Amino acid sequence: MQNLEIQLMADCRKLFLRGYELPVRIGIHDFELQAPQRMRFDVDLYVPYAHSSPTEDRIDEIVDYDFVRDTIRRLCDTGHINLQETLCDAIAQALLSNAQVAAVRVSTCKPDVYPDCDAVGVEVFRLRDAAPLA
Repeated sequence: MQNLEIQLMADCRKLFLRGYELPVRIGIHDFELQAPQRMRFDVDLYVPYAHSSPTEDRIDEIVDYDFVRDTIRRLCDTGHINLQETLCDAIAQALLSNAQVAAVRVSTCKPDVYPDCDAVGVEVFRLRDAAPLA
């Protein structure tokens, strides 16, 4: 994975969103079904330089950060989600729907689940043309 990320970084600009927090209705345990819980999102988008190097200093020449935030919020607002894996995969797939994005790394975590650790979470790295695993 590290070599692939290095190769992508050689030809792409990495856009990122760190520490985005939202209340999300997620989880399978009784206490998680009662109310939304705090989730934190970190995202890296790999965008080829041809799609991320503005020549006229205009927002329509790049991938807008609002697209990342709005995508996450929209998916979190769809109703109760049982698993972080389900949400993480949906976010990655939705971000890859932007034709300018070549690859994405999405990390989700729930920081308030266990008192003896910072957070529990899931991370996925997806390439635009990656075939699903069987």
